[in-house]
Amino acid sequence: MKRVIILIMISMFIASTAFAAGQARRNTGCGLGTMLFKDSADDKWLLQALQATTNGTFGNQTFGITTGTSECERATKIASNERLNQFVADNMDNLAKDIAMGQGEALDTLAELMGVSAEERPGFYSKLQANFSNIFTSPDVQAAQVLDNIVTIYSRG
Repeated sequence: MKRVIILIMISMFIASTAFAAGQARRNTGCGLGTMLFKDSADDKWLLQALQATTNGTFGNQTFGITTGTSECERATKIASNERLNQFVADNMDNLAKDIAMGQGEALDTLAELMGVSAEERPGFYSKLQANFSNIFTSPDVQAAQVLDNIVTIYSRG
């Protein structure tokens, strides 16, 4: 039992030294601990350590980031990815035609949703066209696999 207490104290000390400078929220992020010690933790390493420990112990920080609760900001990429996934699922045939041609409205929308800049789009379109068989690997390929294949091809640079 003494070892456990000592390990906890050492862990808190090590964690707290990382949080010793600056504003608490910037150091500890969002979550229940940040909300509980909201106005009292700035420039106090022990309270910042408690914030971080509480955020980590209750596992609510990731939930807060995902949902935009617990004073966390929801990541904008989640919404973008949902829209992108839905678009590919709803437009598989049009996307296949446009990728095969190297141009088209569905391909323009895909590039927009993926955040491909206007300058990069011609290269993006030709790269997808050249890799059509690597994107649509079979007649019954699923939208998620198509999107994974597109991202893999696009990220190769």
